[in-house]
Amino acid sequence: MNLIIHGGALPTYLLDRLVAATGATATIPRPPQLVCLSKATRNAAFDALIPLIEAEKLDWAFVEEGQRLSDFGLIAFDMDSTLITIECIDELADFAGRKHEVAAITEAAMRGDLDYRDSLRQRLALLAGLDARILAQVFEERLHFSPGARELLAAAQAAGLRTAILSGGFTYFTERLRIELGFDFSTSNELEISGGKLTGHVAGDIVDAAAKAHHLARLRDELGLKKAQVIAIGDGANDLLMMAEAGLSVAYRAKPATRAKASVALNFCGLDGLLNLLS
Repeated sequence: MNLIIHGGALPTYLLDRLVAATGATATIPRPPQLVCLSKATRNAAFDALIPLIEAEKLDWAFVEEGQRLSDFGLIAFDMDSTLITIECIDELADFAGRKHEVAAITEAAMRGDLDYRDSLRQRLALLAGLDARILAQVFEERLHFSPGARELLAAAQAAGLRTAILSGGFTYFTERLRIELGFDFSTSNELEISGGKLTGHVAGDIVDAAAKAHHLARLRDELGLKKAQVIAIGDGANDLLMMAEAGLSVAYRAKPATRAKASVALNFCGLDGLLNLLS
């Protein structure tokens, strides 16, 4: 396994500590702004150094030697705060005058402090009665792609990977993104609407962490892929089970608990930074 540090100059003191912690046998500079430590082992000693790496505004990744994007067959993205920069439910709440309350619940759920199902029910209840036309307004006015998202997706599609959005967000947004960007598959929660207004409930079963993991495993098996051929990208606790079903798990500007379990942590570069980490 290679440990790759990306994003700028790696201080000598930190390089020495990383080599000692991971048992790396060689250090190979790879321009631009990239250092590769060969035959490195991910362990608790490395994890203890993560705050120092991040203090230098550097990203890190453990990847197999010589691994290429074309070695994979499926890449799955979380939507909110991963593929896009916003949490859609927080922006909907803004139009209902409840953004502060909803955003606080969202943040706690993404940290893993609240059960996702319970947190979703709490947040949706605060949106009951909101005009459903606000969904289009949020999509058109507030939804922006994360830096490098289009570039990573285009590279994955060009390399022959199948693509998926697996989200605890809402179908109004995931389906439009699926069509616009050419994703092969998407799943998310369907908002219940009655009389042109949100009811404060979802229609059908809630797509939570377990459901996202189930859909990723199902897609992987249907495509005849091994776990090692799957990439999953997320930012919160609700993504951890999904990421565990992938051979390469990517934490994008993620909560600490999510970064701690990921193969790759991209905190400072865009999503297309993943392309620099694969040969």
